[in-house]
Amino acid sequence: MIQGIGAAAGVAFGKAFVLPNWELDLPDSEIDAVDLAREFERLYEGIRTSKDEIEYIKNEFKEMVGDEESHIFDAHLAILEDPVFMNEIQGLIERQYKAAEVAVKEAIDHFVSMFDLLDDEYMKERALDIKDVGNRLLKHLLGAPEVKLPSDTQPYILVAKELSPSQLAHLNPSHVLGIVTMTGGKTSHSAIMARAIGIPLVSGVENRLEKPIETGEFLVVDGDEGYLYINPNQIIIDRYKMIWEEQRKKKEQLQVLSTVEAVTKDGSYFNLAANINSLKELDISLQNGAKGVGLFRTEFLYMDRSTFPTEDEQFEVYRQVAEKAGDASVVIRTLDIGADKQLDYFALPEEENPVLGYRGIRISLDQTELFQTQLTAILRASSYGNVRIMYPMISSVDEIHQAKEILKSAMADLDRRGVTYNPDIKVGIMIEVPAAVTISDLLAEECDFFSIGTNDLVQYVLAVDRMNEQIAQMYHPFHPAVLRMLRTTVEAAKQAGIPVSVCGELAGDERAIPLWLNLGVQDLSMSPLSLLKVKHRILNTNAEEAKKEAAACFKLRSSMEIEERLALFADTNTYFKSNDV
Repeated sequence: MIQGIGAAAGVAFGKAFVLPNWELDLPDSEIDAVDLAREFERLYEGIRTSKDEIEYIKNEFKEMVGDEESHIFDAHLAILEDPVFMNEIQGLIERQYKAAEVAVKEAIDHFVSMFDLLDDEYMKERALDIKDVGNRLLKHLLGAPEVKLPSDTQPYILVAKELSPSQLAHLNPSHVLGIVTMTGGKTSHSAIMARAIGIPLVSGVENRLEKPIETGEFLVVDGDEGYLYINPNQIIIDRYKMIWEEQRKKKEQLQVLSTVEAVTKDGSYFNLAANINSLKELDISLQNGAKGVGLFRTEFLYMDRSTFPTEDEQFEVYRQVAEKAGDASVVIRTLDIGADKQLDYFALPEEENPVLGYRGIRISLDQTELFQTQLTAILRASSYGNVRIMYPMISSVDEIHQAKEILKSAMADLDRRGVTYNPDIKVGIMIEVPAAVTISDLLAEECDFFSIGTNDLVQYVLAVDRMNEQIAQMYHPFHPAVLRMLRTTVEAAKQAGIPVSVCGELAGDERAIPLWLNLGVQDLSMSPLSLLKVKHRILNTNAEEAKKEAAACFKLRSSMEIEERLALFADTNTYFKSNDV
């Protein structure tokens, strides 16, 4: 068994097809000065052909997974138009008399090496985009043939050194059982796209293989745990066939619950909404019975493109989300970049501790024109549904006041233009900073609702970066301090008469249901894939018993004690009883 990185969930088994590495055959001599014009013409023709090809792939992929994910290829187009990248290539041709393909290869190597030296996982993943675009250009310059994948009649598990978004866009999800890559991780564009089209992916296995995988070898891919088995014995194959079948049956059984209300055995009701990044995820959420959108992460509209999205571009997406959600509420979180979420075209300052730095509402209040453009687009969309605005990373009353002034300015602009919007739009804040919890009574007087972002709240309360492998084991969502923070926030919201929801990962954790029942939290927003599992658990829960368990948990002294007690309570509910579905 090989331990890799589980980059896209699911299990798959079948024969491997190993994507061969493309070997470059570059000229080793300089060109003559008289040939410079011809080399530049070859370069420009290669760029034009590459752009046309990327546009074609983008449109193909848009049909497969939706508009939002297809914007990944806007970043590829931007590389071919980037003056720094192009000037590097042109300079090598003009000053060093390099052939066009040699100049392109050297420019790729230069920028990839530069990105690889950065201590930033996001930037390292972006190096793959430069390789992908550069190699596409190289192939056109050299006239290299495309590697042919197996026939659609032969399902396979694709194995590659690294898999570019362009290559992934050509795959047929019906016939690619799974993917294994030697390099890469969960944040790569390929991982994002694999998750979007539902193909299990295990990455990062290069240094763990005793010998290279060969085409035709039988593989088992476990994208949940990151396991890879090469030519396993029949016992392992049979075990994973059972896991695959169990997952399929559970999905089918849970799907029956999509139209069932989330109510406990004794009548306590929950409103289960979805966290989404795109319209495609909204479709999946609605199929799984989501009651609206509790968190629309708008920063993904800004990523994988070359410029900020315009007001009209944003409005169109927000409008479609609002219309699809119908009467259900759509909570749109304003831009939350910074820390691990970077934009290629907006240079954020280098910081020793970016998680505590220039991010979220702090950027929006500093970049007021950018902020007002987004607020204007959201306001326009409010005429098409139950749209709400939510500000991230709020830590003071002053920040809310400043945001209110910019929102007023956006409203005044729409009034001047004669554009309709909801003047009474609800405006809330994320509670994810300990300071916000401490003054939650004051903040509650300034907004219409709270939404608790447990991911950052846990991290800040415990001073634990869960991405840091050395201390990740100290990240405990059920820590007594976290539970007290939750209780303080909910009590402040109740006292002020405003609703409170939870939209972090804890909302989708079935073990936490007793806590929400005890605290009186009815609104939970979670990953689309968690909706039916959480609903099933709610249907099998007795609210009064759960409240007693939670009350006992609030008196316990350690995370381990709390987790064990909640896990034991959850295990008393048997899944998939015949009378459940």
